[in-house]
Amino acid sequence: MPPDSSPPTLESLLHGVGAVPSLPLFHERLDEAINHPRSSITDISKIISEDQGLTARILKLANSPFYGYFSKIDTISQAVTIIGVQQVRDLALAVSVMGLFKGIPEDLITMELFWKHSIGCGLTARALATTLREANLERFFVGGILHDIGRLVMFITIPELCREMIETCRNEGRLLYEVERERLGFDHGAVGGMLLRNWKIPFRISEPAEFHHYCQRACQYPRETAILHVADLIAHALEFGNSGELLVPSLDTAAWNGLALSHNQLPMIIKQVDIQFADTIAVLQGDAGE
Repeated sequence: MPPDSSPPTLESLLHGVGAVPSLPLFHERLDEAINHPRSSITDISKIISEDQGLTARILKLANSPFYGYFSKIDTISQAVTIIGVQQVRDLALAVSVMGLFKGIPEDLITMELFWKHSIGCGLTARALATTLREANLERFFVGGILHDIGRLVMFITIPELCREMIETCRNEGRLLYEVERERLGFDHGAVGGMLLRNWKIPFRISEPAEFHHYCQRACQYPRETAILHVADLIAHALEFGNSGELLVPSLDTAAWNGLALSHNQLPMIIKQVDIQFADTIAVLQGDAGE
């Protein structure tokens, strides 16, 4: 960025450049079908099944250790019936978003490593939520997949400034999200939150993504935000992929204390994630790094 130019605004990042992808129209049709009182499982399954690649990945995921069902799930109708309508919709969202962002320079981020970090965060958030006996676990997995999506928008729209900020972190040993706030007045979470709202993604997913580095600002979903915050730290500490951040982010102790997790529970959670990580990567990575 030239020295005399003003920093970009949130709005300019999302609307000033046409390179930011749109969510496939398929999701709007799927949402309408799910929310229509007369829609049947057959109607919903038919919409998902129109995308053969998406159908194949959802079925692979449904039959992987991610779920651990003993009986094989052969059709989307079975998946919708067994896993749940909202849950399959959330999985469809996660899978399709991973194929949207193309052409980001590899000196900024390797997409394969970026999605590995996101999947690791999603699996960890889901495992934490399981331990905490939360309902609808797929929203936590999807939240992990999407939590750093704002950084991809920044890499597309302001690549030179991102290079400068990464170099600053490398030279000064600083956290990237803190340098983002210093240079822009907001971080990648704010960018991702606005993008997800523009895509009309439910607030239960967009708010935790927006505030995963700023937990105290979450109003409606502070618990989900705290889970995502802790999951992100664990994914960084275990070196699951790379999101562009060079260091492990700082722990928000209030968020951690609010979850009332015991340190003794962490080894079991990490073991559970380790069991699922390689298989989930194998199912989802097909579109991620291309």
